[in-house]
Amino acid sequence: MPRNFVYIIMDSCRYDSYVRAKTPNMDRIAPGHQRWSYASWTAPSHHSIFMGQVAHQSPKRVLASEVYKKEFAKWVDRLDVPDLSFTSFVPELSLAKVLSTHGYRTTGRVSMPVLNPFTGFKRFFDDYKLMSNHNDFAGMVNEIEFSDSQPCYHFMNLGETHYPYMLKDDSLPIISGVHGVVKGMDAAIAHSGDLPPEKDEFFSQEDMASLHEQQVRCVEYIDELLGTLIEKAPKDTHFIVTSDHGECFGEGDYFGHGPVMHEKVFEIPFLEGRKP
Repeated sequence: MPRNFVYIIMDSCRYDSYVRAKTPNMDRIAPGHQRWSYASWTAPSHHSIFMGQVAHQSPKRVLASEVYKKEFAKWVDRLDVPDLSFTSFVPELSLAKVLSTHGYRTTGRVSMPVLNPFTGFKRFFDDYKLMSNHNDFAGMVNEIEFSDSQPCYHFMNLGETHYPYMLKDDSLPIISGVHGVVKGMDAAIAHSGDLPPEKDEFFSQEDMASLHEQQVRCVEYIDELLGTLIEKAPKDTHFIVTSDHGECFGEGDYFGHGPVMHEKVFEIPFLEGRKP
């Protein structure tokens, strides 16, 4: 029977946050290394993830088509599905569809509103929902069930590592748009010609350093819960733990992600391996 598969996305987690964190449970799965995301914010990055494209290593002197072909071929070994091929992904280009075709029960749990079920990301999932709490990896772990008779694919998008990094501080500035705050958007658009543009309150360098440190702590929190999930998973379950994009904490005068062209927004951790 094909292997159970757990795919975890630590939303917005940049590579050096993972490196600085203490991650004994991730280390049990495999050493992590640096890779690069296909996009700088959640929705387009998850589109490539849901296609079956994992974060890339930015290889030089190679055709992109060869990179894609080799990455798709790796699913054979990851999941022990010998007849899986690139043509299996055509025409839907959906990992969930491919796994469903091979007998998997497919479950998705997401934290970001841009991935909610009405957006189309739920296609081919047997069970897919947006969590009511932005920071509820604990709830996801509690809900996860594995079957003795059917392989399971569990996809999880975690909000803990996304701004505001689990903080409950009302003094934090509201960061609009791609950072998840859409309240007042329609009003702002309606009156855009009548009012002078407002500037978001920004962070000091001390604030930036503190927020970066908080993301590191959130990685450690996720790692602690991962230990419970590892114990819950059946033998031979395959894990991927990664991010959808990185984050800027003041580098180049940038904060966050989205319309940001900086290497820290694309630099992410990646690790994969079997249940230890």
